[in-house]
Amino acid sequence: MARVRFDKEKVLESATNAFWHLGYTATSMQTLVELTGLKPGSIYLAFGNKEGLFKESLDYYAQQSLDNLEATLDKYQSAEEALPHILMTFVEESCQSEYCSCFLVKSQLELSEQQTELKDHVSQRLRKVESLYFASFLKNNTENVAKAKAASIMLHIFGVRVYGYHSHSKDQLIDALHLGLPWLSWPINH
Repeated sequence: MARVRFDKEKVLESATNAFWHLGYTATSMQTLVELTGLKPGSIYLAFGNKEGLFKESLDYYAQQSLDNLEATLDKYQSAEEALPHILMTFVEESCQSEYCSCFLVKSQLELSEQQTELKDHVSQRLRKVESLYFASFLKNNTENVAKAKAASIMLHIFGVRVYGYHSHSKDQLIDALHLGLPWLSWPINH
């Protein structure tokens, strides 16, 4: 059987959007076939199965997120200065009418304890994000403080990503972030 040639990045982009918006469980192989344009056999040959495609989609999304995060952190002199801008982006996203939380956060919350391997895969990607925050905080803080600040940021990001579905007030989210993260360099006016 001849191997089908396809643009892997486009396939991953389509699969990522499906898994992200529908969730792992609700994304059927038929949906993946329709969105990627690949036949089921090609998906199985290239990715092994739905789980393999999901993992590669998570990796694709996580790498894009890490690249964007690193680029943003590099624009500022410190993480404490960069993070208000990053968090405000998340708040702005949560206020959109078609809001769909972070793919990693949604997946972590969706996957059951029976899906241990997938849950661990998501957790590893989230730890990479936290490690990037930790490394950034480590430039101006002790190791213990950097670790605590990275954990605090992850808690607040999860909060914004999840609470964003329920909040009807941008100002309420911003006030909560200011109260919970007073050690960040918040701009005077929000």
